Amino acid sequence: MPSMRGACAVIGAGYGDEGKGLVVDTLASGDTTVVRFNGGAQAGHTVTTPDGRAHVFHHFGAGAFAGAATHLSRFFLVNPILWAEEAETLRRLGARRDASVDRQAPVTLPFDMMLNQIAERARGAARHGSCGLGIGETIERDAHEALQVRAGDLPNRAKLVSTLARVRRDWIAPRLAALGVGALTAEERDALADPAIDASWLDDAGRFAAVTRLAQAPPPGPLIFEGAQGLKLDQTRGAFPHVTRSNTGCRNVVALTREWGVERLELVYVSRIYRTRHGAGPLARESARAPVARFADLTNADNPWQGRLRFAPLDLDELGLDIAADLEDARGAVSDVTLAMTCFDQAEGEVEFVREGALVAFAPEALARQAGRRVGAGRVLESWGPTRATLGAQKPLRSAIAG
Repeated sequence: MPSMRGACAVIGAGYGDEGKGLVVDTLASGDTTVVRFNGGAQAGHTVTTPDGRAHVFHHFGAGAFAGAATHLSRFFLVNPILWAEEAETLRRLGARRDASVDRQAPVTLPFDMMLNQIAERARGAARHGSCGLGIGETIERDAHEALQVRAGDLPNRAKLVSTLARVRRDWIAPRLAALGVGALTAEERDALADPAIDASWLDDAGRFAAVTRLAQAPPPGPLIFEGAQGLKLDQTRGAFPHVTRSNTGCRNVVALTREWGVERLELVYVSRIYRTRHGAGPLARESARAPVARFADLTNADNPWQGRLRFAPLDLDELGLDIAADLEDARGAVSDVTLAMTCFDQAEGEVEFVREGALVAFAPEALARQAGRRVGAGRVLESWGPTRATLGAQKPLRSAIAG
């Protein structure tokens, strides 16, 4: 396999919603490929272009407005239903939709989403904080070879029909029992038995297969690895069960770069100047309101699955420890570490944050300097708005992927 010159990985340093889409859009260009290396369609990476176009990316790489292609790695969960919707939206917006996918990438079935939503409703106040898109259920089913659907299977409609029937017959009832779900509502029973759901999903799967190239690796050239969620939700380091079923840090990135012959890798950790969390689970020093005067977030609206966006001050010591733990997975593979901090434009005067266990307040620029020192970053990027034009120090950062 041909050697590739360099890459950078954009990784959330919190619970997600840090601004990864903005950073990827800033780094991307027509000669790069954005690689999705974890998670699936539950990602919601908002990009607003300087000319006013906006989109929340779920499947496609957030560099599509800047002309970057997309590669879905074997660690990414493909959802043909949501892929079809997003592809049409990006067509209307004039973004690039060239995409390749590893044939081993697991595929989400409609039953995975339905089981996820039924179980989360049944948990009531004990919800895990799922977004209802079947991520954990896809991984659970995929562990059984006879029930697997992978991206390489999507052109084979006969195989898909057979597998859907097997899942209905052998999986749904025992899985509901394992999840502790009792009696279903009439609506839930009807939805699980509806053959129209199968037919619609098969059509979406066919469309995905028709326009997406099967490939173990992206074409030669600079790469941007785009992470989903953040380090605080990593399946091995987060607070179980309020985690995502994936490696949100650099572990998957390092595995792929070694396979693909990447020569230089820069890790870009992204954080707001305050902490947010969408969904259930612990959040230290949680506040009832945003800790900035001009808070704005049009993407993370209240919803039935994750509730409202939650807030807390950023803890620099916790940030440093989380990044240091993640870097243990990248020994010998990383050339540089960058910290990208977003939402400076939302501050008015000093920003409160936690340092050495105490709540302190400094000007935003001082917060950036202290955060950079605490995590050992070679450079710190400051974002003062929602578009690539507001993210400073782009040119030094692009050196990582330019080779």
